[in-house]
Amino acid sequence: MRIFLVRHGDADAEIPEGLGDEARALTAKARANMAAHFAALSERMGPLGLILTSPLVRTVQTAQLLSFVAKHEGLLRAHRSLLPDVPVGTVDSVLSEHADENLVLVGHQPTMGALAAHLLGMQSFPKPVNPGTVIALERTEGEAPHYKFLFYAAPNQQVLDVIQ
Repeated sequence: MRIFLVRHGDADAEIPEGLGDEARALTAKARANMAAHFAALSERMGPLGLILTSPLVRTVQTAQLLSFVAKHEGLLRAHRSLLPDVPVGTVDSVLSEHADENLVLVGHQPTMGALAAHLLGMQSFPKPVNPGTVIALERTEGEAPHYKFLFYAAPNQQVLDVIQ
């Protein structure tokens, strides 16, 4: 099982009138950048099983772009465990439930960085998790689930296969 932790792309700074932060959409530039970024990573990511996203507009749009670019024909669902400020351990049951498929989790910062650190057994994730960053992990089998780092890909930067 591979897990791809994805932070949503850059969202419009303006909150739509009468709505809250959850309604902020991706900027036009972010949509173009995210599509190109995901296209560059699609071969490295391989086939995707399930895409789960925070229900906020900017994350749903990011997940839709990834799904389209990756030619993903499976499910794309919103999930409460990916909302901002939800404890990272909340997603553990989701990972166990979908242990037999490649999983994409699209969410927010600081949650994505904290989740990567949690799964890798680190105090904190050593790289910035800027908008559009993809962190790839692989679950290894054993008595307790263990995750190993595969790659870190921030937009407009070289993909890293090792983090320090």
